[in-house]
Amino acid sequence: MYVDIKPDLILWACERVGESVDSLTQKQPLHKLSEWITGETKPTLKQLEYFAKATHTPFGYFFLPQPPKESVPIPDLRTIGNKHIKSPSPDLLDTLYICQQRQEWYQEFARFMGEPSLPFVGSVSLQSDVIEVAQSISNVLGFDVEERRKMPTWTEALRHFITQADSIGIMVMISGIVGSNTHRPLNPHEFRGFALSDKFAPLVFINGKDTKAAQMFTLAHELAHIWLGETALSDIGPISSVSNDIELWCNKVAAELLVPLENLNDFYRGDISLREELDHLAKYFKVSTLVILRRLYDAGKLSRDELWAAHEAELNRLLSIKKSSGGNFYLTLPVRVSKRFARALVCSTLEGQTLHRDAFRLLGFSKLSAFHELGRQLGVLF
Repeated sequence: MYVDIKPDLILWACERVGESVDSLTQKQPLHKLSEWITGETKPTLKQLEYFAKATHTPFGYFFLPQPPKESVPIPDLRTIGNKHIKSPSPDLLDTLYICQQRQEWYQEFARFMGEPSLPFVGSVSLQSDVIEVAQSISNVLGFDVEERRKMPTWTEALRHFITQADSIGIMVMISGIVGSNTHRPLNPHEFRGFALSDKFAPLVFINGKDTKAAQMFTLAHELAHIWLGETALSDIGPISSVSNDIELWCNKVAAELLVPLENLNDFYRGDISLREELDHLAKYFKVSTLVILRRLYDAGKLSRDELWAAHEAELNRLLSIKKSSGGNFYLTLPVRVSKRFARALVCSTLEGQTLHRDAFRLLGFSKLSAFHELGRQLGVLF
């Protein structure tokens, strides 16, 4: 069975996924792709299905009269040169959609279980004092400077930061791929994270392809969004230049949460090299050196030019550090979907409240044995 398809839709699908017609033509089922565009031949239904999969395009889109205009389904605060970014990638959109589905499931679960709404969600406004809000987040999390000082490294502090957010009711999901598809890595240059605010099921997603150093600041920034009660997609860093009032405010809260300026001034030495100062303060506050650079600028210890030069050098140094790869699937999955969400979903499924089919879809795998092993790892199945 051959299918009539408009050439504009084929070209749009290629552009949407960032692939050229020539590169896609190299794949055997698509060797006549250019002929579909010229109208010399038509694809079979099976070939069109393969093309949809190769371009991560919903199959039904190919039967539309013209290419759809896709937009991010939540407020998009990302900018380049203070201009909004258009044309979100399929990877970003699919990540947002699956997180929205997970949040919707947990909303129903929380209400069914009689969980109370979370008082900190939407508890502040842009007029709230930055220092007071940062202190509020620290108090609720139990994640202050003294607590962090007891930890051996800032990467351990990051793990604790995530655990604390999860324990108070915030689902923190960190992944560098779309769902469980290792062939679809997320691009940290497109987005670093987003927050889906909700009184029962607040969710923070962090792009796992970003550096560990950046992830801590992203989490702090997205928590500020949750305290505001604002859902948003972000692309920020410790020294990002932003004009949006919400992003600017969240950046200030994040910086104060991680490195209170009063404490920084107390422990800043000033008689050593910048390299030594960064290492000294990062070790004390258990945050990345990138955050320390931002706070040194805030404290008037660095000029803007010095900040940018030092940031570029430090970022290059951190990127040169070899990343570990792979890992135990059952240990990394709860990080990708949040332990809170995974535990609730496994329990609900074992109790018969949620279908295995739906649980597998939300978790991103389809083997019953994998589900049972995940339950054992989470301590809800023995």
